[in-house]
Amino acid sequence: MERFIGLIGIVVFMAIAIALSRHRGNIHWKTVGWGMALQWIFAVVVLKGVFLSNLLGFIPWPGFWLHQGTPEAHFYGLGWIILLLMFAPMLLRKFASFESKPLNWSIFGVVVYALLWGNLVGRTFDRIRIVVQHLMEYSHDGASFVFGPLADSAAGGLGAPVMDSAHQMIGRVGMVFAFVVLPTIIFVASIFAVLYYLGIMQWVVGACAKAMGRVLKVSGAESVCVAASILMGQTEAPLTIRPFLSRLTRSELMVIMTAGMAHVSGSIMVAYVQIAGVDIVHLLTAVIMTAPGAVMIAKILEPEVEEPETQMVKGEELKVDVPIHDVNVIDAAARGAFEGGSLAFNVAIMLVAFIALVALANGIIKAAFPAASLEMILGTLFKPFAFLMGVPWKEAGTVGSLLGTRMVVNEFVAFIQLGGMPELSTKAKLVSTFALCGFANFSSIAIQVGGIGALIPERRGDLARLGLKAMLAGTLANFLSACIAGVLS
Repeated sequence: MERFIGLIGIVVFMAIAIALSRHRGNIHWKTVGWGMALQWIFAVVVLKGVFLSNLLGFIPWPGFWLHQGTPEAHFYGLGWIILLLMFAPMLLRKFASFESKPLNWSIFGVVVYALLWGNLVGRTFDRIRIVVQHLMEYSHDGASFVFGPLADSAAGGLGAPVMDSAHQMIGRVGMVFAFVVLPTIIFVASIFAVLYYLGIMQWVVGACAKAMGRVLKVSGAESVCVAASILMGQTEAPLTIRPFLSRLTRSELMVIMTAGMAHVSGSIMVAYVQIAGVDIVHLLTAVIMTAPGAVMIAKILEPEVEEPETQMVKGEELKVDVPIHDVNVIDAAARGAFEGGSLAFNVAIMLVAFIALVALANGIIKAAFPAASLEMILGTLFKPFAFLMGVPWKEAGTVGSLLGTRMVVNEFVAFIQLGGMPELSTKAKLVSTFALCGFANFSSIAIQVGGIGALIPERRGDLARLGLKAMLAGTLANFLSACIAGVLS
């Protein structure tokens, strides 16, 4: 039953966006359709990859020869086949001097079949899960060297409950954050800095931007910044299009802000795994699914009525330009560590302040209404939204309090609370992971107005006017991803 409710939730959230559109008559429905389709396609490929692989195994040809032997034996072979098929059209155009659309579509179909049969996307994400586990172990080695037995003691408390119903710290959560989570943020930030210095991340961002630009028909500036937002923070991603920022249209600016609201940075995702025990595969799926969803919702709320400067024409794309000032890999690693340290410090002081403010709010509420609490109020307000995502009604209030906490406080505190709720069902935890995986909260409005506004001070007024709408758009994009995950779970 919850699956069908998730479909109703998609209709409701889309209807909210359309009702609040600034220029409803200018909505580009092809972009909306492709945005929704891409969300579903990626969710099905990852979350139902094993089912699709088994289903295709019954097809007589070419499944009969692909299924000979073990899947492991064919994994790398399939990779080579895919590479050859991808380059085949280019070779045909070069040597045969003709281009056959039916042939290219046939080759594309074989590539898709190979990807689905081998569940290569799902297998890749499974390997990423293993990589993240190793990263946490390596981070612990560094923390142990600096903090000694304190880091070992803290690591042993990762599986313990984090908070009780009154948001009071219990167990070893302070040690966990100080000696396990924060060092991980520093370590992952250093790795990302090295990857950017080597040009690997620019290639990944460029490939994503090229795909989104051609399918969603958005401008080059939009596609690059949205792709960068998948792994970069909401104030770092706009740096990839800094030369064009001041001349973005209102609709483009809305897309940039919404993408920042709807995503989380790569260096922070591993921390969510540690504090909430969520699956990194679900987090990665959420941020990638949300990219086309963020574009779709932003283009509904603020349709394009101007002429973008970087509008893509005939396959042209904007070059991904991330400012690099490091002299070598060591310098990049050191800079990343310093930036990660700054981020870790900001996370720490943010938690001190916001958790204290939550406790203060609870104290004031309980003084006036002893039986009430902030969680109860937020849970009541957001319970219908959680139910529309497919969460069972008996758990919708609990998940609703997490949604409210994410919006009113921030997603980090919400993930901390999620980690202290082992009683939640598997489906409720999955939906919560997708719904919470974004920076859409009131404090992010100030962060974007201040951070992006420092790059384009002449557009600070536009940023402030779009701030609340961008937060709403990011929230709706996260909710849509959660609805789809709920339908498929």
